[in-house]
Amino acid sequence: MVLTRLAAMSVMGLYLLGAFPLRTRPAAGPKLHWKRMSASDLEVAGLLSGAHTNEAMFVPYDELLTLPQETFTVSDDPNFAGPVTIGGVPLESLAKVLGASSEATMITAVSNDAYAAHYPPEYLKAHHAVLVLRVNGKPPAQWPLGASGMPLGPYMISHPSFKPSFQVLAHQDEPQVPWGVVRLEFVNPEEVYAQIDPVKLRLLHDQDPMVLQGYAIARQNCFRCHGRTDEGGTKSSKTWEELGRRAATDPQWFDDYVRNPKKIDPASEMYPNPEYDVETMKALRSYFSLFAKQGAQ
Repeated sequence: MVLTRLAAMSVMGLYLLGAFPLRTRPAAGPKLHWKRMSASDLEVAGLLSGAHTNEAMFVPYDELLTLPQETFTVSDDPNFAGPVTIGGVPLESLAKVLGASSEATMITAVSNDAYAAHYPPEYLKAHHAVLVLRVNGKPPAQWPLGASGMPLGPYMISHPSFKPSFQVLAHQDEPQVPWGVVRLEFVNPEEVYAQIDPVKLRLLHDQDPMVLQGYAIARQNCFRCHGRTDEGGTKSSKTWEELGRRAATDPQWFDDYVRNPKKIDPASEMYPNPEYDVETMKALRSYFSLFAKQGAQ
C-alpha cells in the first residue's frame, strides 16, 4: 500500500513538473478535470481522446457555458408544465469539442437515479437532442421542479420539438428527455447493444420477425432502466434475465408489469404502457423469453 501511494505521488510530481501533458481538449473546447470541483460539474467518460474507456473526467458548468449554444422554446417536453425557453449545447457538437472518437457515435446520459437514456446516431439525426444549460435564462439551481416534483438539474436533455421517427407495432418512437443527468458516456452503439441483441448473442430464433420486433421495442424502452451485464440503466432492480424468466414462465405477470407496473408493485416508478396491445406484448415476451431459455451469458 505504501509503495502504491509513493508511486502515485511520483507520477503526480511528474505531472506538476510538466513531464506529462495536462488533460485538456483542443483550444476551442472546455478543459477536463481529473476530479469533481463542484456539484455542478458534468461527468464524462467513454471513447474520448486521451482517455481510457469509462475513465471519469469532469467539465465545469461555467466552461460548458462558453460553448456555442442554441436557444429555443419547447412546448412538448413532459418535464415542464408549459412552454419554456431552453438554451443548451447540441449533443453532436459536444461530442466533437470533447474529442469523441469516430467510433463513439452514441451518447448515453446517466441520471442520478441510474436511469440511462441512449442517443444512437439515428436518434440524434432525427431529433437534435440538446444538453440543457439554461431554462428561461436561469441556471439549474433556479429551474422549476419537474413533473415528478423533483429538481430537474444538474443537467437534463430536451429537443426543440419531437416528432416520432418510427413505430414498431404499438410502440412509437419516444422522446429521450432525462432529468437529473450527471454523466455522459460517448460509446460505440454496437458494443453497447451487443449485450441485448439476439443476433449478436446468437440466441435461438434470433431471426424470428416477432423476436426482432420485441428487441427493437426493448432496446429503446426497457433498456433505460433494466440493464444487462455492464450496459443499460440500473434504476430497476429487475434484471434482463429476470424479465426473461417472467416472460417465459409467467406471461400474465410480465404483461401486467409492462402495461401497469403499479399493479405488481404499488411503489414502482416505472412508466406504464397501457397502449401496448396483444401483438406488442407477444413480441416482447418472444424476445425476453430467449434470455431465460438460452441462459444467455
